[in-house]
Amino acid sequence: MSAVQTNKKSALGKGIRALLDTIDEDMQTPNAGVPAVSGQQNNSVARIPLEQIEVNPKQPRRDFDPAALKELSESIKMHDVIQPVTVVKSGHNSYHLISGERRLRASRMAGLKDIPAYVRTADSQEMLEMALLENLQREDLNAIEIAIGYRQLMDECAMTQEQVSERMNKERSTVANYLRLLKLPPDVQKAVRDGKLSMGHARAIIGLEHVEQQLYVFRETMEKGLSVRQVEQLVKDMSTEKAPATYKPAPVKLPPAYKRIEDNMASLFSTKVKLDRKKTGKGSIVIEFYNDDDLERIMDKMSL
Repeated sequence: MSAVQTNKKSALGKGIRALLDTIDEDMQTPNAGVPAVSGQQNNSVARIPLEQIEVNPKQPRRDFDPAALKELSESIKMHDVIQPVTVVKSGHNSYHLISGERRLRASRMAGLKDIPAYVRTADSQEMLEMALLENLQREDLNAIEIAIGYRQLMDECAMTQEQVSERMNKERSTVANYLRLLKLPPDVQKAVRDGKLSMGHARAIIGLEHVEQQLYVFRETMEKGLSVRQVEQLVKDMSTEKAPATYKPAPVKLPPAYKRIEDNMASLFSTKVKLDRKKTGKGSIVIEFYNDDDLERIMDKMSL
């Protein structure tokens, strides 16, 4: 075989690996000719009807690229599913998916009736921990999905940050940095999740104490394309300024319904909004701005 042919074959192999998702592991457990499920043993591989598999609602992954799913479904039509999904038996002819939702979705798009699967037995706690740990090992999870997975391990599997870091083979500081992302405003989290804002930007923004400041820096970053270093400098400059009195928490808390209105308005205008309502029903709304350009932006939002 010539060097050119070898290079072409290598390039093709890399493309297939990227498309079919961890094909190297699949070659160690080929599933060609795997029989349909009938009375399989624990941790065995069998073909299970897609209609019998229910997606685990607690798995951390939420976003799936439609184009990538379509591409994978076309490949599955030609080559079948190379890497079995992992399921746990939940009842008679019913299973919960532990890992492999992307392959499951693509298989449904491809019109498959069944799919190869590793069948495991676990109680609900073990099932949750397996789902979280297996999904968190994937390389295509975004930072917010990883943070949610770490939080679920702590909240629902009673793990400490130290235990999560040990199970994931990560530094404890790394786990802590991901968890901090969940304290950011929803708009900022969504930008990170959608790949519009890097984790470096988000880590800089979360250095600000007040939500309205975080939203201001977020908006400046998105509109001006600020680098991580520029955002860090902006955050540093804002942190050294004396916080105005309006940043002090109100002595009287708003009822939940009015607090939601206040939060929604703050999100709409990307700045601090203070809603004050008296028992008589009268009140006031204060919308802060940082400079004339910021005021003009808010007026544009109001169509004034």
